Amino acid sequence: MFKNPLLLLAASAAFLALTACSTAPRSAEGKADIRQDSRDAMATAQSNDPSMTKVFDGAHGSAVFPKVGKGAAGVGGAYGKGVLFKDGQVVGYCDLSQGSIGVQLGVQTYTEIICFEDRKSFERFKSGNFTFDAQATAVVLKSGAGANAKYSDGVAVFTMDETGLMFEAAIGGQKFSYQAL
Repeated sequence: MFKNPLLLLAASAAFLALTACSTAPRSAEGKADIRQDSRDAMATAQSNDPSMTKVFDGAHGSAVFPKVGKGAAGVGGAYGKGVLFKDGQVVGYCDLSQGSIGVQLGVQTYTEIICFEDRKSFERFKSGNFTFDAQATAVVLKSGAGANAKYSDGVAVFTMDETGLMFEAAIGGQKFSYQAL
């Protein structure tokens, strides 16, 4: 079926991303690391764009994925672990899985932060049935992005610290899982 080794690699990465086993890190050290990495990501966002402080303070809660890895060669996948914050406190762990198909090639890593406008969107995320469709968009975090943040369907999504190179014109979506403390 897959004659191209890159296509096989990308399909494998997409499958692994979509079937990752555990939302929360397994060890106490892993849990402490993801909590700290998520706090660091929020601090970096606020340092890069001071208007993000107002966004975080005004949000009902935030899901922070400090490192999302993404790769594609026709078929793509992405995966990242994070934490869910409410009133500045960690209330649980979450993960992000994404699969896509279309014209795309490359690898990248990035941070994704989702801010929830209200309790309804926050609880929908916690239910484990939260997804973004192909039309969902994220704001690349640059100076002033927080001041212009707009919620869509109760969420505002920010990405930052992108590394790597990705060419993409693909269809796909993100699915999230949540595990309470």
